[in-house]
Amino acid sequence: MRLFGAWLSDATASEPRDPTAMTLATVDSEGLPDARMVLLKGADERGFVFFTNTQSQKGRELDANPKAALVFHWKSLNRQVRVRGPVERVTAGEADAYFATRPKQAQIGAWASKQSSPLESRLAFEKAIAVYAAKYAIGVVPRPSYWSGFRIVPLVIEFWHDRPFRLHDRIEFRRSGPGAAWTKTRLYP
Repeated sequence: MRLFGAWLSDATASEPRDPTAMTLATVDSEGLPDARMVLLKGADERGFVFFTNTQSQKGRELDANPKAALVFHWKSLNRQVRVRGPVERVTAGEADAYFATRPKQAQIGAWASKQSSPLESRLAFEKAIAVYAAKYAIGVVPRPSYWSGFRIVPLVIEFWHDRPFRLHDRIEFRRSGPGAAWTKTRLYP
C-alpha cells in the first residue's frame, strides 16, 4: 500500500485529468463481466474505497457477488495498477462523513437519480432534481439510505511499468486473506 501511495502521489502531480479514476470490474448474475469508471475516494491498509448508489447496477452486482477488480491507468506515467479482492460495504459513519463533503448539488443528485434505471426523459430527471433541491433548500442534505461506499479488500495488487520494446516491469503482491503477509513476485511482461 505504501508503493500504491507513492504511485498515486506521482500520478496526482502529473496526470492531466483525474488520477483517482479507476476501472471497476464486477460480474452480473449470469457471470457476464461488467466494467465502468469510478473515482477512488480512499485507500489505506484496509483497501480501496468508492461511493455509489447501492441500487445501481454495480451496487446490485457487488451485493450479489462481493468480489471485484480495479485498474488504475496513468498514461502520463506509463504505469498501471491492478487490484483484485473481496468487497465489503463501508460503515454508515464512513458513508455519512464522505457524503457531507460532497457539493450540495451532488448530494441533491444522489436523491434525484435512480442510477442505472431506465429514464423516461431528461426532463423527468431535471424535475426530480428541482423537487429535491426545494426539499433540501435549507440545512443539511441527509445521506440517502441507498447511497454508500464499497471497499475492495486487496488480495492481489500488480504494479505495471511500461518499458521500451514491450519489456515491461511487472511486480505482483499477493496474500491469502486480509491481514495475511504479502508475497512479492516479479512477472514476465
